[in-house]
Amino acid sequence: MTGHLKSAVAESYRRLSQLGLNIGSAGNVSARDGDRVLITRTGATDAIDADGVVEIDLDGAYEGDLAPSSEWEMHTAIYRAAPRAAAVVHTHSDACTALACLGEGLPPFHYMVLGFGGPDVRCAPYFTFGTPALAAAAAEAIQDRTACLLANHGMICHGRSLEAAVATALRLETLARQYLMARAVAPPKLLSPEQVAEAQERFKAYGQPKAGRRIA
Repeated sequence: MTGHLKSAVAESYRRLSQLGLNIGSAGNVSARDGDRVLITRTGATDAIDADGVVEIDLDGAYEGDLAPSSEWEMHTAIYRAAPRAAAVVHTHSDACTALACLGEGLPPFHYMVLGFGGPDVRCAPYFTFGTPALAAAAAEAIQDRTACLLANHGMICHGRSLEAAVATALRLETLARQYLMARAVAPPKLLSPEQVAEAQERFKAYGQPKAGRRIA
């Protein structure tokens, strides 16, 4: 199982590069396996394979010559904050990073923002990369959400699977780009609290099968 999951983590990291969400050695990917975490190595590139994925515990202990990503603590903090998360994706994607460099989160300019778990996507304050302070800030900002921005840095998200986490990263990048495009023209009109509440109700059944009607 561990070997298969390592391959899947590496494949997901390569997928982020193919989607244009990471360039070079930016970002990192992990998957949880019980009380262990499989995370991309420090300095990973889009040529990574299973051998470049490091197994750690939730305190960051590992064996072998390869060190885990410098952001391992941010990943494990999010697994603690979101126990149902099975995978975490961190990127420096363009639109998310641009918005994060403004120190802003993503407001409810579009109903799809609610798909991350609340009426907005928060932006964690800036802390130096790879530090416990950044890990704590990210875990707080992502509470009750599946994603958050990281000021002057990028974004991080989690999902029930690696595929879901990558899809969440792509969806957030798309919405951040659309928000910045709209804001370049004029201040976007945000959804009202009433519109947010109505959309949240609709989201409860989003993607669920509906009972069909019998056709005589």
